[in-house]
Amino acid sequence: MTDEPQNIFTILLVDDKMENLISLQHMLEEDNRVFLQATSGNEALKMVLKNNHIGLILLDVQMPEMDGFEVARLLQLNPKTRDISIIFVTAINKEEQNVIRGFSAGAVDYLYKPLNVNVTRAKVNVFEKLYFSQQDLKQLIADKEKINKQLERFMYIVAHDLKSPLAGAISLLSIMIEDESVQASPELKDYMDTVMGAARHLSAMITSMLDYARRSDTEGMEETVDVALLITDVTRLLFPPAHIKITTRGTLPTVAANRLKLQQVFQNLISNAIKYNDKTTGLITVGAAEKEEFYEFYVKDNGPGMEKRDTDRVFRLFERLDDNRKEEGTGIGLNIFKMLVEEQGGKVWVESEPGLGSTFYFQWRRR
Repeated sequence: MTDEPQNIFTILLVDDKMENLISLQHMLEEDNRVFLQATSGNEALKMVLKNNHIGLILLDVQMPEMDGFEVARLLQLNPKTRDISIIFVTAINKEEQNVIRGFSAGAVDYLYKPLNVNVTRAKVNVFEKLYFSQQDLKQLIADKEKINKQLERFMYIVAHDLKSPLAGAISLLSIMIEDESVQASPELKDYMDTVMGAARHLSAMITSMLDYARRSDTEGMEETVDVALLITDVTRLLFPPAHIKITTRGTLPTVAANRLKLQQVFQNLISNAIKYNDKTTGLITVGAAEKEEFYEFYVKDNGPGMEKRDTDRVFRLFERLDDNRKEEGTGIGLNIFKMLVEEQGGKVWVESEPGLGSTFYFQWRRR
């Protein structure tokens, strides 16, 4: 079945009396509404299964053969139809047991005969707005999943292209470390060992990225991560300049998380804090607070900071701030950071003051 235009709201009217269907449709007609009519429960079920775009069902309770309660119950049992909003239209009394039975069967509201025109229209208008809000949300989720897949593919290509030259560099470093001139200089050998350690760490990270990108299902990839050790690894990998000091405040937790994702989050924030720092002595502090459902981490720097108007823009894809910074970003890193955090239910935000620095916060769900 072809997709309905985005502004069309399809309503299924179910009543065993045709005159009631005609009257109800006349009452609710609007330019953007399409009406389907069924005169029995069986006919209603067939129509729902054939039409993927029904946004609301107005369902008469008292019908022969199959009453409205049974129709609603069967719709609730089917995963494809259980989310359709149902309003029962009934002439039966408003006793509590009947109302409870209706809600248990899947109804979201009631209309009582004889119908009040204004009340009927108002309720249908509310469910129409709700339907379009749900459609917008579904589209946003689909768009996000599409972007995630594109980023995973991009990550795979980059990691794959980096792995071969990095392996060559590690081989060359191994030969250089064994050279007599290097062995004869403890200081030079120490530097070379540090470079080799970072190269091997980067190689392991790339291997993890390739493994992650190959797997469409990320469930079961969690492990116990000591965040303090993770920050140490990230710092070693980033080779901060001598004038940049990276410290932790308080005790950082040990969390159950996908290590690669959490490492990407911290690496994005710390590398940005290093890249854009404009002070003679750069200070970067990592800390955490324990909340009810989340750990609340932060990365604080004493860099150039930003205007308040930029604190939301900075997380947008390909968005770059209009300033005079020497370093020019791609506008991708912080958007990836935001997506990784929101993927597991957390939020991101930044507090900043021009000239004094920025503090980036993010929530990571506790397990």
